[in-house]
Amino acid sequence: MERSKADMFMAVNANKFRPELLVHIQQKLDELPDDRFVLVSSVYFQDPVVIIIIAIFLGWERFFIDDIGLGVLKIITCYGLGIWWLIDIFTAKGRTMDYNYRKLLKVIG
Repeated sequence: MERSKADMFMAVNANKFRPELLVHIQQKLDELPDDRFVLVSSVYFQDPVVIIIIAIFLGWERFFIDDIGLGVLKIITCYGLGIWWLIDIFTAKGRTMDYNYRKLLKVIG
């Protein structure tokens, strides 16, 4: 039994999206024409685990998920006196998955 391209994409990238959205993403990918699917498969999605590690040790994770303005503000305020840094550690995974989903929808069109 041959796996579809969407199945292979999901096998590699499923951990980068919220679990409740995986069925919706699978359906969207199955509907894509081949030329659009090639474009989607060439997009790099951020790994939530790597972003959490960056959040813990550096606090610069917002730059990696295109939240530049808040990243600069966070650094200027000394990571919100440590409070913002702590909150970002616990929310980094969800924000990364949301970022990846928005990025996928943008590419799908």
